[in-house]
Amino acid sequence: MSRKLNSLIQTHMAVSLLKSPLTGEFYEFNKMGMKPPVGRRRVFVQTETGCVLGLELDRSDNAHTVKRKLQVALNFPTDESSLTFGDLVLNNDLTSVRNDSPLLLTRNNFHRSSSTPCLSPMRADLQHGRDESSSIEILGNSVCSSFVRQMAKDITKALKRGIDPVAVNSGLGGVYFFKNSRGDSVAIVKPTDEEPFAPNNPKGFVGKALGQPGLKRSVRVGETGYREVAAYLLDKDGFANVPPTALVKISHSIFNVNNGVKASKRMEKVLVSKIASLQQFISHDYDASEHGTSSFPVSAVHRIGILDIRILNTDRHSGNLLVRNRKLDGVGMFGQVELIPIDHGLCLPETLEDPYFEWIHWPQASIPFSEDELKYIANLDPFKDCEMLRRELPMVREASLRVLVLCTILLKEAAAYGLCLAEIGEMMTREVRAGDEEPSEIEVVCLEARSLVGEKEAESPRSDLGGDVEFQFDLDCEENITSPLGFTLGNARSHLSKVEETTEEEEEEKEVNEIAIPEKMAAVSKLSMSLKSTLLGEKSQKYQKHPGARAESGYASSGHRSAEEQIPASTSFVKLSDMSEEEWKIFLEKYQELLCPAFAKRKAITLGQNLRQRLGTSCQF
Repeated sequence: MSRKLNSLIQTHMAVSLLKSPLTGEFYEFNKMGMKPPVGRRRVFVQTETGCVLGLELDRSDNAHTVKRKLQVALNFPTDESSLTFGDLVLNNDLTSVRNDSPLLLTRNNFHRSSSTPCLSPMRADLQHGRDESSSIEILGNSVCSSFVRQMAKDITKALKRGIDPVAVNSGLGGVYFFKNSRGDSVAIVKPTDEEPFAPNNPKGFVGKALGQPGLKRSVRVGETGYREVAAYLLDKDGFANVPPTALVKISHSIFNVNNGVKASKRMEKVLVSKIASLQQFISHDYDASEHGTSSFPVSAVHRIGILDIRILNTDRHSGNLLVRNRKLDGVGMFGQVELIPIDHGLCLPETLEDPYFEWIHWPQASIPFSEDELKYIANLDPFKDCEMLRRELPMVREASLRVLVLCTILLKEAAAYGLCLAEIGEMMTREVRAGDEEPSEIEVVCLEARSLVGEKEAESPRSDLGGDVEFQFDLDCEENITSPLGFTLGNARSHLSKVEETTEEEEEEKEVNEIAIPEKMAAVSKLSMSLKSTLLGEKSQKYQKHPGARAESGYASSGHRSAEEQIPASTSFVKLSDMSEEEWKIFLEKYQELLCPAFAKRKAITLGQNLRQRLGTSCQF
């Protein structure tokens, strides 16, 4: 079960550093390009305000000794603070923390006031001038490609030669172009504490501490960088063409610190160390919004769509699909282009979210998968993918991994059933009616699977639980009620409206061509009606979007509208993190059983839509 790590602090002030009185030895190892001695580990502790401190741990260190060291460096009591590593709260043992891991220090049950000091290092500990140590260090990701490592070396060499990065002025978050020794842009760097709403955001979108809900309520502030790396790692063999990406500790004076010592007039330069995502900069001719989509290769659209479905991308808009003209021996090939997907910080949410798939209405998405694509999908193993992410990015939360499992199973089963990319995307996408979000077809399936889990638990209570089991959906509704099955439900109208709204369409289709739906559909309908009888709550609340709510697009170089601008922040109908391992296993079994009849219904809906399109919208059936 995921622990709730949301901080209550809201602060805008922070400062970053690498060296502290307790990390001098680490700094020397770092300066020489060496790893710590055997038996010792180095970690990077990031405070909720963005401050980054490098610490060396030995075998005798535990969470308490680390917090004492941080207390000296920060000049602030840390007894009431929590040291976390992804979902894990480090109470004492640090054996799960690996070398070069980023940790987060947050204060508990504490509201910030004007008299509350910020978690900032003492002024004497700051580094001035240029960094003589390695400016970029790759964190955690041991399978990072040799290309990324070489790119990091090239950037470090350029920085030592005085070739500074360039800040991108547009967009909502802090984004920087880093260059090589020739002055060419080679990487895009996005510090985690400069994301929208993060404490050191340079565009004024501040107000939250790291670990709190961000642009998407199911993606926490400061954690989009992990997701950028996860998308690259999950893009096996470059199938979707995601540029090489890594999580890094990177140091430079260009980085932003709000209201901190960096602004002091007495200090010309303050080296700021950040944890950030580093991605290869891809030279391109335009993005998808500036080019007709009819020329996009079917295979490229399919491959990007397959990735988006697996990772539940909630912000795949045209601005983060780069387009590059294909060339042969330096000569452009007329009409042939290459697509490069970027900006995956809003993927792998912690709950089932409403995705945004720009490609869903492109004609390429309605073309059946090729044999090679079907083979690729069939070979996907979401459980092995989760193990890989736990190994390479252990800070990724278990709730996000469960979303990955659900979406990959959906993709595999749907492709095997014969659904095309557009049909799968439609099943995952919600509709907005009169300001209210309706659950997607897949969310309805998940609700039904949860009800079956509840029934199974009621019939076969487990002795190890020591009593009745109660399940709850953490739904963001104005009012929730408890169903007879023992879990909390809300939003009576919306949960099954997806099923109800197609009734009229089905009747029309039957009059035209008596569409046969498998008998298993009865199971879905029966469950839907059963759930319907228990849902008596109010409509789901309307969410107001932030006036500047737009994700980074096209390297933040243009003003393209994203899903955040077009659709208000979405609610969560299904929560996955509150299930035990045994409940999760039962849920997956029921989920897979319910997918086949749901696919049949989607096929019926698609057939009815195609018939109406061919006969004309003015025809009555």
